[in-house]
Amino acid sequence: MTGQRKLVRALGLASVVIFVIANIVGSGVYKKVAPMAADLQSSGWILIAFLTGGVITLMGALCNAEVAGLLADTGGDLVYLKKIYNRFFAFIYGWALFTVIQTATISSLANVFAQSFDNLIPLPDVLSGLKDYTIGGVFFPFKDFGIKIVAIVAIMILTFINMAGLKSGAGLGRVLFIIVFSGLILIIIFGLTSPSATSLAKINANSAPSHPVTLSLFYSALLGAFWAYQGWGSVGFIGGEVKNPTKNIPRGIIIGTILIIVVYLLVNATYLSLLSIRDLTEISNSGNKIAAVEAARIFWGNGGVMFLSILILITTAGCINASILTGARPYYAMSKDKLFFSGIGKLNNRNVPANSLLWQGIWASVLVLSGTFDQLTDMVIFTVFIFYGATALGVIILRKRMPDAYRPYKVWGYPVIPVLYVLFCIGLFINTFISKPREAIIGIVLVLTGIPVYFLLKWKNQAKA
Repeated sequence: MTGQRKLVRALGLASVVIFVIANIVGSGVYKKVAPMAADLQSSGWILIAFLTGGVITLMGALCNAEVAGLLADTGGDLVYLKKIYNRFFAFIYGWALFTVIQTATISSLANVFAQSFDNLIPLPDVLSGLKDYTIGGVFFPFKDFGIKIVAIVAIMILTFINMAGLKSGAGLGRVLFIIVFSGLILIIIFGLTSPSATSLAKINANSAPSHPVTLSLFYSALLGAFWAYQGWGSVGFIGGEVKNPTKNIPRGIIIGTILIIVVYLLVNATYLSLLSIRDLTEISNSGNKIAAVEAARIFWGNGGVMFLSILILITTAGCINASILTGARPYYAMSKDKLFFSGIGKLNNRNVPANSLLWQGIWASVLVLSGTFDQLTDMVIFTVFIFYGATALGVIILRKRMPDAYRPYKVWGYPVIPVLYVLFCIGLFINTFISKPREAIIGIVLVLTGIPVYFLLKWKNQAKA
């Protein structure tokens, strides 16, 4: 007779750090500097935005690390929010993950993956006669349909790899991490030592903005920076599979986030030393160019273009893989707690939540058809910061509610850091409604559709009792 299957604690600190970095390093490090340049028109302000985004991300990571150390378990913020608030709020977060945050992240990454694939091997123009077909004037499901098909195929292939077992997914993530991180280091070294590069000391000569940088404009530019940093909290989703999670999860989050801040500043300084603000603005306006590729063209020619296209392909594949692996765990945890559909809570014969992975992949594939890269990324950042702020507020709530509980890590600068982070999240929420109303409204509507689902599940569970 076999016992009930349980998740296996097989991942150490190094794996946690790799998961953090693999979840963060995706498309943003290659693409977002161009639209940020178009908004800010200043090299100096761009670097300030990336540094600010990194510092604020670290503040959020520090808050999350305290909560994670205290309440570490599979499901990450889902478990934390249920403990801090209630089952309803935890469900809304989980529903937001499924409808927007995690699945739209997977979709947008897959979209960039397919675009990079198209740069290497041109894809056929599929159903071009339907490219102008629109739903509500917002969604164009058949536009660039060939690219979208490749994106969907990539999502489903990586989903099936992860359904084969945790070691398969984690092992692939480790290999991709090594390749991607090495590639970024090569960009920094060869870019900054290129004869065409402007010295870092002279970057400020290109930093006078052509228009005033208002707080609202800076907030809007930060959406791009935050997309580049997005994903640091996903490692909490695999808390039930990490050895000594109360120590390894906080340490992994902090180490991984600090490493990313350093690398991002160096990489973006490299782009800015090779490309002027005018160049970056033209790249942004073109809609089909990537700043990193154009920078590589300068110091490596056509070989650099090929190298960067392949690196972006590998990077996005790694980030999609990490997002798929970690993202399915909250739905599994919700189902086990009767907060989601029962079939999602079943493990396959490899002790992996296969049904959760499958449904995540299906919905992510639907979202590929629904929007553009920037629509999806702005919607993700707007939505996820609602819950990042709620978790940071939870640090204060739990300090008052559980003052004597053992905390392997306590956030630095308490209560200043949590309070500042919560205030920032409120500001981001308000500013996105003002500057990006379409993305904000779509995100809120998708999240609120979870309310009737919650009460339907509650009614069904009560009927079975």
